[in-house]
Parts: sequence; structure tokens; C-alpha cells
Amino acid sequence: MSNNTFRKKLKSGNKPKGGPRKSIFTWIEEKLDVTGVLGEGVPVQLVPPVGFVALLALIYIWSNHRAENMVRKIEKAQQEVEDLRADVTTLEAEYMLSSMQSEVAKRVAEQGIFELNQPPIKIEVEK
Repeated sequence: MSNNTFRKKLKSGNKPKGGPRKSIFTWIEEKLDVTGVLGEGVPVQLVPPVGFVALLALIYIWSNHRAENMVRKIEKAQQEVEDLRADVTTLEAEYMLSSMQSEVAKRVAEQGIFELNQPPIKIEVEK
């Protein structure tokens, strides 16, 4: 046989730098001992269905997460609307109270303007 010309021989005591790279399937096989269930190696025909199911699971999780965030935003907006509605009701009540004739008379009394006790007189002009 001829000598291997593509690899350099390692000196004794030196180890390869990176070692052989492992694919994702060998990593899965090491982490999950599936040899008892699937036999040797992962069957290639199972990869697309498992990938599709994983994609559906991710879409389902994302959809639920988005829906829960939307519900939180809606509840927050409803609470703000209720607070603003209460503020508007309070301000309208204060305005109605302050625009009453007796309240206006109390405020302008400091300037020397007093409320009339007599009814208004109708002035008629002849043409």
C-alpha cells in the first residue's frame, strides 16, 4: 500500500486541535439514548415530520404569547379609560357647581359686584 499523502502524521504526544466534528445527529444520539427505540442512528424519514411538529409547536407558543400580551394591553387600556372617565365626571360636576349663580355671586363679591335681589326689568324701546 502507498503512504497517505493527504494527512500529516502527528508526532507522539500531540493531539489534534479540534478533533473530528460531530454532526447534530451524533450529538442528539449522545444526549438522548434512542438506540433502544430507533436502533442504530436516526432514521432520515422521521426528520421532516419531527421538524414540522417542532415548527407547529413554536408557532403555537408564539401565538399564545402574543395573545396574552394583547390581553394585558387591552386590560391596561380599559383601566386607563375607566380612570379618565372618573376624572371627567368629577371635573364636570365641579364645573356645574362653579357655574351656578350663587357660586358666581360669591366669587365676584370680592370685586364689589353683588347679586340683584330684584327681578330684571324689561326695557321697551319704541320704534
